[in-house]
Amino acid sequence: MIVQSPRPKRSKPGQSNTEAGPSRPPPPPAAAGFFAPKNPAAQSNPIPSSSPAFATPVHPLKPFQPPVLTKAAILPIILPPATLRPLAFRTFTKKHSLTLTSTALQELATFIGRHCGSGWREEGLAEKVLEEVARSWKNRNGGVIVEGNSAELKDILKNLEGNMSGGKILTGPRTLSRQNSLLLEPDQDEQHAHTRLGLRPVQSLTREDSNTSFGMSGLEFTEEPEDDTVRDVRRWLKVIHAFEQPRLTYNVGKKHFERDPSKPSLLPAASHKTDAFRNRYNVIHQRILRNEAFQSSSVQGASLRQKTNASGLSSHKITPIANLLGRHGTHHMLLGMLVVLPTGSLAISDLTGTITLDLSHAVAIPEDSAWFTPGMIVLIDGVYEEEEETMTLGNGLSGSSGVGGTIGGRFQGFFIGQPPCEKRRVTLGVSGPDGTGADHTIGGGFGWIDFLGVGSERAVGSKMRKLEQRILRQPALLEDGRPSRGRAVIIGELNLDQPRSLQALRKILGLYASDPEGCTPMTFVLTGNFTQHAVMARGGSGGSIEYKEFFDALASTLADFPSLLTTATFVFVPGDNDGWVSAFSGGAATPLPRKPVPDLFTSRIRRVFAAANAEAGLANPGKETEKDAGKRKGGEAIWTTNPSRISLFGPSHEMVLFRDDISARLRRASVRLKNTNKAAAASVEAEPQPTTNNNTAMDNLCPSSSLPDAPPDEDEDMADTTMHDAMDVDDSGPAPNPKIAMPPPPSIPYDVLAARKLVKTILDQGYLAPFRQAIRPVHWDYTSAMYLYPLPTAMVLVDTTAPPFCVTYEGCHVMNPGSILVPGRKGAARWVEYELPGVGGPGTTGGGRVRECTF
Repeated sequence: MIVQSPRPKRSKPGQSNTEAGPSRPPPPPAAAGFFAPKNPAAQSNPIPSSSPAFATPVHPLKPFQPPVLTKAAILPIILPPATLRPLAFRTFTKKHSLTLTSTALQELATFIGRHCGSGWREEGLAEKVLEEVARSWKNRNGGVIVEGNSAELKDILKNLEGNMSGGKILTGPRTLSRQNSLLLEPDQDEQHAHTRLGLRPVQSLTREDSNTSFGMSGLEFTEEPEDDTVRDVRRWLKVIHAFEQPRLTYNVGKKHFERDPSKPSLLPAASHKTDAFRNRYNVIHQRILRNEAFQSSSVQGASLRQKTNASGLSSHKITPIANLLGRHGTHHMLLGMLVVLPTGSLAISDLTGTITLDLSHAVAIPEDSAWFTPGMIVLIDGVYEEEEETMTLGNGLSGSSGVGGTIGGRFQGFFIGQPPCEKRRVTLGVSGPDGTGADHTIGGGFGWIDFLGVGSERAVGSKMRKLEQRILRQPALLEDGRPSRGRAVIIGELNLDQPRSLQALRKILGLYASDPEGCTPMTFVLTGNFTQHAVMARGGSGGSIEYKEFFDALASTLADFPSLLTTATFVFVPGDNDGWVSAFSGGAATPLPRKPVPDLFTSRIRRVFAAANAEAGLANPGKETEKDAGKRKGGEAIWTTNPSRISLFGPSHEMVLFRDDISARLRRASVRLKNTNKAAAASVEAEPQPTTNNNTAMDNLCPSSSLPDAPPDEDEDMADTTMHDAMDVDDSGPAPNPKIAMPPPPSIPYDVLAARKLVKTILDQGYLAPFRQAIRPVHWDYTSAMYLYPLPTAMVLVDTTAPPFCVTYEGCHVMNPGSILVPGRKGAARWVEYELPGVGGPGTTGGGRVRECTF
């Protein structure tokens, strides 16, 4: 048998011969298509395999080809805005409570006419586009009014255009997901462009940008947490520094909060001081107008000063100061800031002007329930008196009068009170007693505003509460009686230059180190002043070297408790005596917010945490490497600002951390008012009683409305049984007059009354530093960090000049541990233990409690 080798096949120039077969003459050009093989052989692998050991695949891998989206042909039309207006009104206004401007309606009509064509009405294409635009606008916190020339609307339409085919929005698996499809920023990089084209994205492409624009947090939320890392409660705990908190301003025209686009500075222009006052006034003013006591009915006559609202109660009206001109002898209610004029007299100022105050006959409503100092925004009810000599010449500085100056005459105040506070759930507009009900609004609110940068309540609030239910509130964890993981240990002022303070700290840490595994507290909060004197300014004895040695001694104490260092987050809040600010302030009041203690002095404490995590085989948070992949995160030490915030499960829980001796400052700068019952007050002050650890409430003593004739706010959750028992009276006696403030019952300890007075003052003001700039300076560009709006779920107010307490007011739980060393008692330590509501098992309500131990 003769075997003949095949002859190579001829090919055209520029082509390679990829097949081996018998030699044939090439067909004529006309018959080339006829004789062409039906299944041409694939090209050979450009890298041939020389040996099976190289594991070269027999069949080469096919290159990744992007999916080709076939777009149906759409014939563009010219859609008049008037034709689209009814459909846009139903979608934007009735369904999403948004207002469309004429320019925005024109932009939407042009977009729908170009991309939906003639089937925009019959096929329902326009309704889906409008729905998508409305949702994207709200998720971007665009405001109530949708403007056509805004960059947000143009960006939404641009991203929407790339994900439409045949007038329909593509949300299938071959296109971008709904969460990421509409949220590519205008300055998107090459990785986003690859995703839009269908190419494989690189691993560095994350969903952080899309989550931020949707009002969602960057916590990478998953519906079903599976691994231990996600199930750890510390995974959802975030410490927010004051300088990292979003800077929001209230827009009066839109009735909405907006981000301040300007770059903040520690030395801003003088106009920023005016802007800070204007924003603070607008926030309190809109909060008051939302109160039921200031909502009047349109049925009543406009001539009455006190109208009747829908509930049949008397309503009140705020008069601008500029409107007092020419209205001598009339009654008015003013809202403004207490200021001190250059002449030394007290005055009240709002956005329209200033007028001198006479509080010689003023009575606080309720009696002795709050402090009043210059720098606070208060409500005053009284009569305007215009003197004859001031009708032509003002009484203010340089004889200025009229709008913007000092109004002539004086305002005789009879009643003064704090602006009524607003509960957190009312501010956010969520249902349920604490926002735990169904996810729908109750009369508006700011539920779409991301106040802390962790996601808005309406975007991620319900999901985070479900996650909290799975992690902390499982029935198996609540019934076994073990300590809860959802606890926070709050240690007050820790003076490291006192050896007894470290002994007390060692005793407290030893109590929690003995807890069962997995039941230790999630966080420990340690607050300054970390030295008794400002050693950075050579106060007392020592300097920067001694200051560092104090923290080295603290590191040696913490190193004895590795079980706590690997399972908890330690948060350190500085005081006025801590560096570097105290180097030039000498321990005096420093501008707020202030930066944390420098890393130069705390390096050894960080090394102690790193060593404990490495010994336990855990990853060091913030410094993960490739070797730490899959490892559980260990404990960490966070040196934060003063004030700062702790967010747990996004917007579900917010805890404010603030260190300031605010009680002593209030007593020094307060305005003296008329006391209608001095004898009763003197009897209470003469017999002070020790502080109890029971939680108390303020609503019966201090109703939410600080106005005369306003009914007290009945809140069953914050009812105080002690108050009910102490105020029982004989039914046969005459009914008390609600206008006359009742003296406090003598059975209530004086420390409890002082705590209630302090808490009501701070929360009603909604501001952490309600003083003059000369008393407590604040950085003008960072006043957003000082606001308490919306009210946090908990607040740590470390004040060594006030008695330790745990008080709940309007749903906000305020705690003051005081100093770690109990004054007047040798070998006694004091701290506060806070537990999340509903995580301590049956029969527990959560909240904080003051604890003591001996060492």
